[in-house]
Amino acid sequence: MRLLAALLAGVEGFGRALILLWEGLFLSFRPPYRWRLLLQQMEFIGAGSLFIVLLTGVFTGMVFAVQTIHTFRLFNAETLVGSVVSLALMRELAPVLTALMVTGRVGSAIATEIGTMVVTEQVDALSAMAVHPVQYLVTPRLLAAVVMLPVLTAFCDLVGIGGAYYVSVYLMGVDGGMFLDKIRLYADSWDVISGLIKAAVFGLILALVGCHKGLGATQGARGVGMATTQSVVLSSILILVSDYFLTLLLYR
Repeated sequence: MRLLAALLAGVEGFGRALILLWEGLFLSFRPPYRWRLLLQQMEFIGAGSLFIVLLTGVFTGMVFAVQTIHTFRLFNAETLVGSVVSLALMRELAPVLTALMVTGRVGSAIATEIGTMVVTEQVDALSAMAVHPVQYLVTPRLLAAVVMLPVLTAFCDLVGIGGAYYVSVYLMGVDGGMFLDKIRLYADSWDVISGLIKAAVFGLILALVGCHKGLGATQGARGVGMATTQSVVLSSILILVSDYFLTLLLYR
């Protein structure tokens, strides 16, 4: 019975999240257009997360280059490190790691902020003032996350490949011309575009889950804490699961 109840609760939560997604996207086309709120969320999600994303990207590229070179030298193929690192970053590592880092910072903040507004009845106050809570709270966050996650992922791609180049060429003795030439030979624009598509989907997921859990917060401060924890955990799981299916779809 507990398993059935948990399953039904999961299906109900999924349905509520889909309704919230539809409502949030639909209201983005209806006035009033809250550009100021959108820009604030873009600044919070994008500029506020830039440092941690750059730090994650550069050290991911560096450590991946070290491991790849040590392995490829067993086959005298260390010149391929540039193509391997760049493809791995652009296709998988950059969008996934960026989304996970932003989830820890932004997804938790969204759930906490909205959850606090719910338990302190600020959301009810918005409705009393004829302000649609979804349009005011959810829509700007959804749009900002979808826009800014691909931008952050592009920066992660850039610094990751740069970190890999530095380690490979200046520390491990790989020829710099061969490093760049293999990237041009094996990587193409679709590798970059597919990674950005993934990032946009991940942004939608983390913002939607954060908003959904925040709006469902109850039981005061304890409920807000639970909503925040559930938001980060669920967003991370959904990002990893959706990455698999997106990979199957984009690289068939």
